[in-house]
Order: sequence, then structure tokens, then C-alpha cells
Amino acid sequence: AAMAMDYGHVYVARIAFGAKDTQTVKALIDAESYPGPSLVIAYSHCIAHGYDLEHGLEQQKLAADSGYWPLYRFDPRRAAVGEDPFQLDSAPPKVDLGKFVRNEARFRLVEQQDPERFKALLEQGQADIRKHFAVYDALARRGSEPPVTTG
Repeated sequence: AAMAMDYGHVYVARIAFGAKDTQTVKALIDAESYPGPSLVIAYSHCIAHGYDLEHGLEQQKLAADSGYWPLYRFDPRRAAVGEDPFQLDSAPPKVDLGKFVRNEARFRLVEQQDPERFKALLEQGQADIRKHFAVYDALARRGSEPPVTTG
């Protein structure tokens, strides 16, 4: 997504229907109407995650609320009218990452096999989320400067 945004002429969105259905719909409408390439990256639950799929939308919300899956949109058309093309649609993380990861078998397996390593990885993951959110937040606050493009 970052690489596509760096080109400056690609519509990019990161979505999760269960987290914010209105943001998902807006992103899809914007992507479809954009007169150039569009990239929409969606968090999709699947049976391999190891939980009952009837809880898929709740898990998507946890992914976004924990910061594991931040939601945003980058619309180059906004720069043309003096607005920042990057819009962060997620609030700062408000749910502990552990609440999200412990719902999924792929993460629970690590905890079962090596609890100490899981604890260290969880702490590192939480730190990475804070770091990544700070980057997205800075992008959203940078003002209406058009993206730098090359070539």
C-alpha cells in the first residue's frame, strides 16, 4: 500500500467491513469512481484462522481496534483541490493486541508451544503497532502537501 501511495496517482484503501462498514463502502465507491489504478486491501477472515466464522465481523473490528489492521484511504483527487490525499479512518489503538490474537489458532499455537516467546512477540507486536500508528497519524496530519512523485 505504501509503495502504491508513493507513486502519487493510485487510489489506495485499507478496509475491514466488520470494523467500519461505512468506511468500507466509501472506499469501494471511491475506488470504483477513480479514473486510474485503485488498490483496496481488505482484512478477510477465513476458516484457517481457527474460530467460528459467525464471529468474523467481530474479529475484524478487534483487528482494527487493536491497531493490527489500521483503516485508511489515499485519494489523489484530494491533492488536486488542496486537501491531504491521505485519510486515517482508524482511531488510536484502544484494544490490547492480545485480545485480538488469542482468538486465532495461528497465534494461540505459539502461546501453547512457547508461552515466553509468545509474550515477547506480543510485546514486540504492541510496540510495532504504536510505531506504525504514529506514522499513519503523522501522514494524516501533514497538511495538504501533494505527494512527492518521481519519474
